[in-house]
Amino acid sequence: MFEKLYLALSGAIFFGVSMVHLYRLYVELPLIIGNYTLPLWASYAGFPVSLALSIWAYLIFSRRTWRW
Repeated sequence: MFEKLYLALSGAIFFGVSMVHLYRLYVELPLIIGNYTLPLWASYAGFPVSLALSIWAYLIFSRRTWRW
């Protein structure tokens, strides 16, 4: 029962994270955590990974036969 909710929620969260990575790449926004500046290449790696996880969650969500 909670598997459907889990897939929908995790897919939405991963999609949101991928959009934040894409926005950061588009605007070239610096990300500073304490004294450390996260390099921009981290978003080049984070965008496709988080987008792939979002698509994967959506595919499992849409192909699964749900029984209540």
